[in-house]
Amino acid sequence: MGTYACNMLIYPNSTYPLINEIRKTFYFPLRNSTLQTPREFRFGKLHCQLVASNVEDIGKPENEAENPRFKWVEIGTDITEAQKKAIAKLPPLMTKRCKAIMKQIICFSPQNVSLPDLVAAWVRIMKPKRADWLVVIKELKTMDLLYLEVAELALLEESFEANIRDYTKIIHGYGKQNRLQDAEKILLAMKSRGFICDQVTLTTMIHMYSKAGNLELAEETFEELKLLGQPVDKRSYGSMIMAYVRAGMPKEGETLLREMDAQEIYAGREVYKALLREYSMTGDSEGAQRVFDAIQCAGIPPDVKLCGLLINAYGMTGQSREASIAFENMRRAGLEPSDKCVALMLAAFEKENKLNKALEFLVELERNGIMVGKEASEILARWFRNIGVVEEVELVLREYAVGEANFSA
Repeated sequence: MGTYACNMLIYPNSTYPLINEIRKTFYFPLRNSTLQTPREFRFGKLHCQLVASNVEDIGKPENEAENPRFKWVEIGTDITEAQKKAIAKLPPLMTKRCKAIMKQIICFSPQNVSLPDLVAAWVRIMKPKRADWLVVIKELKTMDLLYLEVAELALLEESFEANIRDYTKIIHGYGKQNRLQDAEKILLAMKSRGFICDQVTLTTMIHMYSKAGNLELAEETFEELKLLGQPVDKRSYGSMIMAYVRAGMPKEGETLLREMDAQEIYAGREVYKALLREYSMTGDSEGAQRVFDAIQCAGIPPDVKLCGLLINAYGMTGQSREASIAFENMRRAGLEPSDKCVALMLAAFEKENKLNKALEFLVELERNGIMVGKEASEILARWFRNIGVVEEVELVLREYAVGEANFSA
């Protein structure tokens, strides 16, 4: 049986459209009757509406109102061993309210019930507070089990008391999984609920667009971030530089790097490395040297991989002399050359057909106890076969070895 909305309690937590409409209406108590005809007043939309006696039954057929879509049943013993182990690993201090939903989610099957119905039933029966939500979401994230899905449902619940950081975390989570549309959906929902994008949220979006290779949206969001009037931080700059690198535009990324330097903000090692790699792979030795110098100015000690990228940049442009200088600087810095670096040096000599220089280089390596590995050996073998001097080179190397042995004696 229904009653008039004038005589019923208003449910502030309801998300049903009908109730939301009622909440916008002025109510006056009925006199002398529990059922009285609604009246229209000339000065406003003051009326009463007949609604169901149970707000959860609104818009449902009678059989659904009597039988909720999900009937909460405690998890028994008829579950898989994997589910039993997962339940057993739940924190012992977790409250019964939190364990109840965790058990349901661990044993969740979309064929039996929808996740929204399951979460809604937990909210209706257990009446969780924000602290409960946070415990459940954290545990789901640790277990990598429907974390983002449940977190997204939590945003709709008043008991969760969602704030802007909650939205940002979900956007970041979807971004890491390259679920761009889901992340943008959460961003739109956040804005529609009155939250204003701040630096953290916009930085998260830049990082997401950068990772997805969407340079245009990354640039637009970066400009929006600047309009906030707050200093742009290291992470925002780094994400934008990576977006330019992925788009094959290292010079634009380097421009931002100089902008950072002017503010004494330094990018992380991986950002410098990505920019250096882009210049190296395209054979831009000048750009590679500039970034390599910037790395040292930022107080980041170059490692063998960074040195290898610089050697490669010089080798690709036929500058074996400059590549040799970079190789020797690496050794003077106390770094042990990798087989990759040795191979890059041999490739540089091969590009200029400097066989004698290559042989001197090999002898110097042997003198310093540096062995030629697989990759460097393959380059040598290919080069010697191409010029037909395999036997001659073997003879020269043996003579070098004998001469070195006699000199040592």
